[in-house]
Amino acid sequence: MPFECALPISDYESVTLGHGGGGRLTQDLIAGLLLPALRNPLLEELHDGAILPSNGGGALALTTDSFVVDPLFFPGGDIGSLSVHGTANDLAMCGARPLYLTLSLILEEGFEIKRLVRIVESVRRACQESGLQVLAGDTKVVERGKGDGIFINTSGIGQVHPQADISARRIRPGDKLIVSGTLAEHGIAILSRREGLTFESEIVSDSAALWPLVETALQTVGKGVHALRDATRGGVAAVLNELAASGGCGVRVEEQAVPVREEVKGACEMLGLDPLYVANEGKFLAFVEPGCADQVVQSLRRHPLGAEARIIGEAVEEHKGMVRLSTVLGGSRILDMLSGEQLPRIC
Repeated sequence: MPFECALPISDYESVTLGHGGGGRLTQDLIAGLLLPALRNPLLEELHDGAILPSNGGGALALTTDSFVVDPLFFPGGDIGSLSVHGTANDLAMCGARPLYLTLSLILEEGFEIKRLVRIVESVRRACQESGLQVLAGDTKVVERGKGDGIFINTSGIGQVHPQADISARRIRPGDKLIVSGTLAEHGIAILSRREGLTFESEIVSDSAALWPLVETALQTVGKGVHALRDATRGGVAAVLNELAASGGCGVRVEEQAVPVREEVKGACEMLGLDPLYVANEGKFLAFVEPGCADQVVQSLRRHPLGAEARIIGEAVEEHKGMVRLSTVLGGSRILDMLSGEQLPRIC
C-alpha cells in the first residue's frame, strides 16, 4: 500500500537550502516524507545512527553521512578530516567505538589532483587518529559544472560499549545537561574563510573525533549517561529541541553557564549570530543522572578535548517538548528551532 506524504507540498514546490540545515524544515522533511515512506522500529529512534540487532555477540552501531562543506579547506581541517570525524562522532553518540568506514567520492571533472591528494591524505591521518579502517568505497565523476569540486559520502560501523544505553527516551526530569566544551568555533571558522573575514586572532574549527570523551564518560558512570548528541547543523538549540521532543520533557539552559570563547563571542556579535545556533564539529551534549553529573564533568576535563566541559542546564517536567533559556539578565525566553540554518553547507 503506497504511503501518504504528510509534507505540505503546496508550501514548498521545490527543495530549499533550509531543508538541509538541520532546523525545522529538515525535521518537517524527515517527519512528513522520509519517515512515513521508510518507517521501521530502528529508524523511528531518529538517532545519529542505529544499534543493529545482536545475535549473541557485542552489539554494532551503523551510521551514514554525506559532506558538502564549502569551502573544502578551512582553519582547523578540510572536507577529508571532517568526513571521518563526523562519521566517527555519529557512532560515538550511539555509545559505539568507531571501527570501520566506507568512503565514496563524487568528483567534478576538472578537480585538481593535487587537491584530491591533500584530501585523501587528510582522510588517512584522521582515520589513523580515530582508529578507523576504510574497508570499501566508490568513485564517481560528474561533468564539469554539475558538481562542486568534491562531495564525500561515508558509512561507519562501530562496537557498542557494554555499559552504553543511549536514547533520548531515557531522559528524565532532573537529568543534568552537560556540554563537552566551548561552542560555535566550527561555524565561525567556516564563515570567516568563506567570506574572507579576518579577526584579531584566527578562529579554528573544533573538528575532532569524540569517542575518547564518550568512552571516558561511559567508563565513569555507565548507564548513568542517558542521551548523547553532537551539536552539528543547527547547533545546540536544534539538538536540544530534537531531544526534548523525543524525550517528552522540557529543557532549561542557563545562558551564563554556556561556554563560548571571547573571540568567538565577539565574532558572533559582529555578524549577528547566536552561538547556540552555530554548528560545532567537536562538541557533544549529554543528559546524565543528576547524582553523577559532577563526576562526568571531572572525567571529561581530564582529556584535552573536554577541558571546558560543564553543566549548562537540566531536563525539567515543565514545558514538555520545549527548550527555555534562562538569560544572564534574569529573564527567560524560548530557545526555538530555526526554520533552516544560519549558515548552509557547514558539513
